[in-house]
Amino acid sequence: MAFKITDECIGCGSCAAGCPVDAIAEADDKYAIDADKCIDCGACASTCPVEAIVEA
Repeated sequence: MAFKITDECIGCGSCAAGCPVDAIAEADDKYAIDADKCIDCGACASTCPVEAIVEA
């Protein structure tokens, strides 16, 4: 099960920097996770300052 970024995202980019497989990219003014690349490690969720990343 991949993770997803909710509308609570503030666009800080900390999740993208913490992703070991580069599955997160900027999309408009927020970030998005490529579910096909996501390895479900949860590294992104632990780096998000506003807890905007949840399991899909």
